[in-house]
Amino acid sequence: MLGTVSSRGKGSSGSEERTGLQPRYRRAFGCVTWVYMGMLVFLAANFLLVLPSRYLGSGDLYGYLPPRLAFLGTVLILPGMALAAVLGARTFRTTRRRGTRMGAGVGALIGYSGFFGLEWLAIAFGLDQRDQVFRTVLFHELGGTFAFYAFVPLTLVATGLVVFAIYGKTADFGRRRNFFLAGAVLAVLAGIGVVVTDFDPLGVLGALVSTVSGAVGGYVSGSGYTRAGGDDMITSGAVHRSPPNSGIHKY
Repeated sequence: MLGTVSSRGKGSSGSEERTGLQPRYRRAFGCVTWVYMGMLVFLAANFLLVLPSRYLGSGDLYGYLPPRLAFLGTVLILPGMALAAVLGARTFRTTRRRGTRMGAGVGALIGYSGFFGLEWLAIAFGLDQRDQVFRTVLFHELGGTFAFYAFVPLTLVATGLVVFAIYGKTADFGRRRNFFLAGAVLAVLAGIGVVVTDFDPLGVLGALVSTVSGAVGGYVSGSGYTRAGGDDMITSGAVHRSPPNSGIHKY
């Protein structure tokens, strides 16, 4: 936040000096805030999506999914905020349409891969025996199969491609989008391999809810990303559009 400091002391000329955070740091702080907001929306969305299952059917989905995705959010929140700060400090604002679409895409991918990643960890380390959050075992026949061993390298490569697409500055948007799509394809294949190896209807529903919740949370984060930092962080040469009598600049 910028402030105004008046120098009116002895011998002062009465001039004013603007002090405060540089625009890129204000943008970084704004991006961190919106990632946090997106995580809260992710948790709220998954809870609301599975709430009807508490009163319909056996209620198994409601019994295991919200705590498990809350665990996922707890694990991801600090790294996510740190990466958001880095992203905000090195980027300019973008159009709302592009920001929200990319935010929803990245959020959906995190929700999808995060869900299957938790299931992989539960099987690999026997978390059902250690933590109540994992008491419901999904895809329990996955261990020792080709899909089990292929999941980690596929997901890591996918993560690397998506991270490059988001943080890379040497490639244009079209090339970065292609890297993101390539990473998304690999991540989806890793999850499909898990489902095909040991089909579990409850696990499939959980993956769908996690993906949709991640997309909603990512959309919210992306909407904030588009305007974090204010007009100072609009790249040079961008076109400003101001609605009549609004006093607000739209980019």
